Amino acid sequence: MKHFFITALTILSFVCLSGASAQTSDTVLPVKIKHMEPLYVDLIRDLGARKGEREWNIGVGSAHLNNHVELTTLIEYEFAPVNRLGFEVEIPFTFSFGAENQSEPLPGNRLDGLKLATQYTFLVAPRLNTSAAVGYMNEFELTSFSRYGKEQIVRANLMHPFLVVAKSWKHNLHTMLISGPEWEKEMHTSQSEFYFHLNGSIHYAVPATKSVVGLEVNTLFAASFTSVVLRPQMRITVSSTSKLGLVAGIPTNTKYDSYSFFLRWIYEPKRN
Repeated sequence: MKHFFITALTILSFVCLSGASAQTSDTVLPVKIKHMEPLYVDLIRDLGARKGEREWNIGVGSAHLNNHVELTTLIEYEFAPVNRLGFEVEIPFTFSFGAENQSEPLPGNRLDGLKLATQYTFLVAPRLNTSAAVGYMNEFELTSFSRYGKEQIVRANLMHPFLVVAKSWKHNLHTMLISGPEWEKEMHTSQSEFYFHLNGSIHYAVPATKSVVGLEVNTLFAASFTSVVLRPQMRITVSSTSKLGLVAGIPTNTKYDSYSFFLRWIYEPKRN
């Protein structure tokens, strides 16, 4: 639990320092380039975020793993307290379902953890239609509901700094790259794991509509394996404040990943 509070204090200090250095005039909106972000591994906030922007996300997904099905849900809140600086709080849940003749024990139903993240856009270049940002995400992984009171609630701590580079091209094409290392530290042992994420995406904004189609490629490098999942996707505008995203997960190697589906509802209130 000590690590929990130390990491939380570090994030809070970073938030305060970043916020103090990122303030700009409230009367003049900073330049912002329109980029299409991926729907599965999404951004903390739009690149070039403007003060007062906020967004709610609710996600539901399913995946077939071995002999059982996992249903995942998430609630996510994004906001920008100052120009170009965004924050995110996410609470994901996982529920496991198996057949009646399930021979192996199911993973426990659980609140996966608490995700806290921040992102600062340090580059907005209109002539190049390019934006870039740095960010940091910290996730406290929790044990399953059935293990509460029997073991430490916070099972592991995930630390993930990342870099985002995006470019908008002619003919409604948009590309984005999100990459960075991740360290997973077990709280009750000295064991730790190292991974590297490389997530690329390309999207096409359909002319005369508000729909977007694209492909997201999620690649994870670990010491003993490499995971690559293709995620074709579509985003549909439902209203002036709501969008609906549909994502399919197609693994290149079913030894490490499974076929999956993910739906994301995006609600962005109008600025006051």
